[in-house]
Amino acid sequence: MADEGHRDDASAQEVWAILRELSESQRETDRRMQETDRLMRENARRIRELDELFNGQWGKLMEALVKGDLVALLNRRGIEVDLVFTNVERNHGGRRWEIDILAVKGAELVAVEVKNTLKVRDVDHFLDTLRHFTELVPEYADRAVYGGVAYLKADESSHTYAERQGLFVIRATGSSASITNGTDFRPRTFGSQPALGGAR
Repeated sequence: MADEGHRDDASAQEVWAILRELSESQRETDRRMQETDRLMRENARRIRELDELFNGQWGKLMEALVKGDLVALLNRRGIEVDLVFTNVERNHGGRRWEIDILAVKGAELVAVEVKNTLKVRDVDHFLDTLRHFTELVPEYADRAVYGGVAYLKADESSHTYAERQGLFVIRATGSSASITNGTDFRPRTFGSQPALGGAR
């Protein structure tokens, strides 16, 4: 009987030792999982920062490219603009609004949204901005306001959709930009005044 009791005691001690080892192993596994989770969150943050930096710098390059050609492109279409502003920002109605490029002269102006990749939702968002334009930029409320979208790549036939909405469609190509609308295109007027410059 003594031998059997001794074996029972030894088995109980072995079980407790195994349980302790399992508990320690689980704690180590939990620690490693927490560290892995922390590293994954840190990597995701860094990727977001790099993406924002890349897209921000690329966006600035796109804006500069479009801005450089915009006056000549619009003048050829009969809109005599000569003054260009970039990154016009306003807070209105609890929202922050931004217009990438504004080209102005006299009674007309053109607001342009610049995208690396243009999507239909970008066009819709910009149309919403244009509908509120006179509230956002009241100093230009008496102008005929036209809209345009500029892009490097278009998804979902967004460029066709933009033209159907009455927007100028500007494609960045290499070191320049060009308006792709047909020669018979008539831009939609978003401002309170009718078009005065004979835009075509």
